[in-house]
Amino acid sequence: MFTRVKSAVVNFMGGIMAGNSALEHANGSDLPVRFPYTRPDFLGLSHDEIECSADHIARPILILKETQRLPWSTGYAEVINAGKSTHNEDQASCEVVFVKKKSGVQSTPNKNSSSKRRSSQPNAEGLQLKDNQEVDGITFHYWALFDGHAGAGAAVVASKLLHHHISEQIHDIIDILKNSAVLPPTCLGEEPESTSSNSRTLTRAASLRGAGGAPASPSTPTTRFFTEKKIPHECLVIGALENAFKEMDLRIERERSTYSISGGCTALIVVFLLGKLYVTNAGDSRAIIIRNGEIIPMSSEFTPESERQRLQYLAYLQPHLLGNEFTHLEFPRRVQRKEVGKMMLYRDFNMTGWAYKTIEEDDLKFPLIYGEGKKARVMATIGVTRGLGDHDLKVHDSNIYIKPFLSSVPEVRVYDLVQHEHSADDVLVLATDGLWDVLFNEEVLEAVTSFLANCDPDDPHRGIASFPKDIKQLCN
Repeated sequence: MFTRVKSAVVNFMGGIMAGNSALEHANGSDLPVRFPYTRPDFLGLSHDEIECSADHIARPILILKETQRLPWSTGYAEVINAGKSTHNEDQASCEVVFVKKKSGVQSTPNKNSSSKRRSSQPNAEGLQLKDNQEVDGITFHYWALFDGHAGAGAAVVASKLLHHHISEQIHDIIDILKNSAVLPPTCLGEEPESTSSNSRTLTRAASLRGAGGAPASPSTPTTRFFTEKKIPHECLVIGALENAFKEMDLRIERERSTYSISGGCTALIVVFLLGKLYVTNAGDSRAIIIRNGEIIPMSSEFTPESERQRLQYLAYLQPHLLGNEFTHLEFPRRVQRKEVGKMMLYRDFNMTGWAYKTIEEDDLKFPLIYGEGKKARVMATIGVTRGLGDHDLKVHDSNIYIKPFLSSVPEVRVYDLVQHEHSADDVLVLATDGLWDVLFNEEVLEAVTSFLANCDPDDPHRGIASFPKDIKQLCN
């Protein structure tokens, strides 16, 4: 146990480093990698440029080349971390995906035919497919950031495959989504109902008498003893994104026996579909919308502190996951042996406040969650609680797996673009914790507005080349 405490102190003081023994992964080095290490495809970097991007002394800022165009005048910038890993473990994706309509009712998703990437456009013009193509399917735009740790493997895999899983999920419901005039059927094959119909919500009395007609009359509908929820179309998209994250995580788990997929990653993605932005986050990255000089938060960070109660409750229900080495209770500091029998402040899964309890022998175990703020760790090992991968992650020098406490379930927030007025200076900002650790939302707002105020609103390149440099200067 002493080595685990020592590891916890190291993490508490200085954070975790890729390759650190506190992040042991069991992937064998003899296995081939799923995808070779690279930088985002849209940067268009050569092999030599990729190697130069990992220079920890120069720390070059990688931005879009003038010849590279992304939808909606998307800008991008990245810089290697300050010596925490040999390569940049973060990844990014930007795609315009066309999902082909099912050819028949009984057809099943086919990732080889259900989606195809379209060439990116320099601005919002030309992003919509021709009418005859839209009849055959549906288009969504996709932006993603993956913050890797303990290796770039999981982040690279997710950046290459997650949008395909989203496409497969959308493929299953494409006919329903395109028919926005009627609510999604509770059971496929049922007669569709208009979104303006109130017939789905019945009083109990109406249910008992069949909601119309005399009892036992031929016109009497099937008796219902319940009210039926109205499920809007956006909830189907949310469910599709949630299932895509689950399938992506399961795929990494399956393929790690065939490929070396190192580490794990957080995932922050944005999907634009049918006039709405779906911001989906699993991890501690952040998305904000800057609209008319105001900040609209579009994500929550998932950390050991923000998810304390979920983690503690899981440990309470399944104490074997703690390996008899940790306690699920939280104390203001480490409990010392001389304090056994005394009353000390503590917090359990059912509490947001604090209370006193008599210290017992079990309370001497290392806390499930230790540290504060960015130094908080789960089992003295990892500082993020949601994401993809990490299936082989163990507590240092033990056989205690941490994955059961890590969730791939994302939070999805929806922003309806049609319901709001927007100007040329409105921006959606996506960034990993490397930015948010050093800048407040308000500082990013100030940097964005002050820069864009000096740009030509009609310039498709505005903000792409220069604004990220301003952010880097602020971070330094």
